[in-house]
Amino acid sequence: MATRPRPISSRFLFLKAMALFVFWILLSASFEWVHLGLGLIFSFAVAWINSGHSLFVPKFRLWLKIVLYLPWLFYKIIESSLHLSKLILHPALPISPQLISVDSKLRHHAAIVLLGNSITLTPGTITAEIDRNILTVHAMDNALSEDLASKQIEAKIADIFKDEEPDL
Repeated sequence: MATRPRPISSRFLFLKAMALFVFWILLSASFEWVHLGLGLIFSFAVAWINSGHSLFVPKFRLWLKIVLYLPWLFYKIIESSLHLSKLILHPALPISPQLISVDSKLRHHAAIVLLGNSITLTPGTITAEIDRNILTVHAMDNALSEDLASKQIEAKIADIFKDEEPDL
């Protein structure tokens, strides 16, 4: 069923275009009139094109939850880095690489993507493949694969997306 685009206020369009224009200036670091003019034109064009999508709804609460998830993920990255450093520096190099299948209960595309990226960002693990909600992950040893099996990362991500409609 096709939905009609939501009307957008001119004030919101203007604010979005100005935010994009400031971003343009920061990235380009050029204050030539031609450059500024093109940046202004493209900022308004992108804001206008983006506003026509019916599915665009600012999801500030979702983004806030993701931002609050990042410190915990950073902690897990540091923890895994220390574990992997210990493995690498050990004289016997006690690694046991393995491919494991992680069956996720997440039912939102963005949640699955966030899970796969979070696993890959954690040293010693790489998401090799995603098929719907089944992730194939390469882990360097049993401790890292057991950490994935505990589904701690998945539980954190499920909390982020618990209010979102499933799309899988």
